[in-house]
Amino acid sequence: MPMRIVVSESSCLIDLRKVSMLESLLRLPYEFLIPNTLFEEELLTFTPAQKKALIRGGLKAVDLPGERVLRAQAIVRELPRLSVHDGFAFALAESHHDCILLSGDDGLRTLAAKHALEVHGVLWVLDQLHANRFATAASILSVLEVFVEDATVHLPRRELAAYIKRYESLK
Repeated sequence: MPMRIVVSESSCLIDLRKVSMLESLLRLPYEFLIPNTLFEEELLTFTPAQKKALIRGGLKAVDLPGERVLRAQAIVRELPRLSVHDGFAFALAESHHDCILLSGDDGLRTLAAKHALEVHGVLWVLDQLHANRFATAASILSVLEVFVEDATVHLPRRELAAYIKRYESLK
């Protein structure tokens, strides 16, 4: 059985970089893809060395074929609050059967759900890291505490509090 594909947009990668969890993410039993333009233009705070490490770790930055670029542009015209990069991530995910879209963007998550695409965010990644034994409950709890304190991490407070409670009970 082939590995499932996870198409990522930038927000989850940025959040995971803050807590040094990118290497662990790429060890999960999935094939990770990101649109090439998003990789080049959205991961601005990533150093060239960090980007090379992502590629060496297995992340594939892929070019979208013409029809997928047109699809992304149509999505952005239809939903102008989405960025062109959101459109690219959606169009790439939509082109792979049984794909998972990894996104922290509410608009993109809503669009994915509307089109019956499986969509998850950074909290799902933490669960996957724990379930696959790439992170302990204590290390996940530390990550969650960093997320609580970081104003640039946009996670629902109620859900974050529930995760903290759950991982405290697993320590």
